[in-house]
Order: sequence, then structure tokens, then C-alpha cells
Amino acid sequence: MSVAHDSRSLFLDGSAGRLEAILWAPIDSARPRFAALVCHPHPLFGGTMHNKVIYQTAKSLSSLGLPVLRFNFRGAGMSAGTHDRGRGERDDVRAGLDFLAAEFPGVPLLLAGFSFGSLVGLRVGCADARVTQLIGLGAPVNDSDFSYLAECAKPKLFVQGGNDQFGSLEKLNALVASLPGDNRVVQVPGVNHFFAGKLDELDRAITSWLSERSS
Repeated sequence: MSVAHDSRSLFLDGSAGRLEAILWAPIDSARPRFAALVCHPHPLFGGTMHNKVIYQTAKSLSSLGLPVLRFNFRGAGMSAGTHDRGRGERDDVRAGLDFLAAEFPGVPLLLAGFSFGSLVGLRVGCADARVTQLIGLGAPVNDSDFSYLAECAKPKLFVQGGNDQFGSLEKLNALVASLPGDNRVVQVPGVNHFFAGKLDELDRAITSWLSERSS
């Protein structure tokens, strides 16, 4: 299923300067169920808003009739500033959420992040009352601190490759089992961190979870 959307390139006002972004907004003028922000993987390792996992996630969310904003963290693509080891990048996420809240007033927000984008994005999304749903893709739980999730009861979906070299399923399952709220882990078997060749399964995990939540 696909939903027709308008695509708009723009710049967000970030604390380190302008942040390059793309908004897909449904042509249908009906009030959307959510407005979604998608956060890309580590910029020092080539991560941008054009990453294949990020693009697929945006497509999956857009297919459900949601407006979707992707952006480049500071120092990536045409975004101003320099990489700040996940600290200043939290302000970048807030800039994206502020834009969506202004563009779609009163609409609940959904935040999805892949890898570094999940580490930084979910932290901000947990603390922001406007965000009501969270999606973590390829969460790098092996060597990153996700302890902040212990205080976050918002519904969360985690999609993880069965052979993810940065986030073992054993560690992710143990983490998620300790969290409050309604949480789900979906394994995509036989793939590493980047879901290569299995983006269709990533799509199904996202769309199924959100469709179930609306029923």
C-alpha cells in the first residue's frame, strides 16, 4: 500500500545552525494519526537521512498516511555545525519535533531512529510529552547506554537483525524485558545491523505494529 504525498526540502532552525531536512506530507488533508520524525545512523560512519534503512522507515510510515520528517544531524550533508558525540544532537532531534508540532498542531508525534539515531532520538522522545510512540531500529545496545529507557513507559517497538554486530538480541531482549509499558521486539533473522536484503521485513514489522495499535 502507498499513500500519495508531497515532498518538501527545507531547513530546520537548530541550535548549531540550519539542519537539512525533507518532509513528506500526505496529500489527503485529513488530520493524521501521528506525525513522525526519523533519525539517521552515526554521521561519522556515513550516516545521513538518505540511509536505506531510514528511507524505508519513512516509506513505511508514509504508507500509513503519516507525515514524515527526515533530517541530517549537525555536520552531516548540508546541516551546519559539527558532530557532538550525541549531546548536541539531542537539540537537533528537538528541532525536528518542534517543527512537526508547529506544522501539525495537536497531532501526537512518533519518533523512530536507526542505530545512533535510536540512541539519541529515543532519549529525547521519552522526555518529550508530545511524543507518544517510539521505534528503535538496530539499537546498539552492546556498547551504548540505554538505561534512560527504564523511566519510559511509552509504547516502543524494537526491530533488530538476528546477527546485529552492534546489538545482540540477548542483550536487547534483557533490556526490553526490564522496561515499563507496552514493548515489542521483532527479530529479522539472518541479517546484520543494516538489514541488507530484508528491508521488506523491516517494513512489515513497522506497519504491522502501528496497524495493530490502531485496531
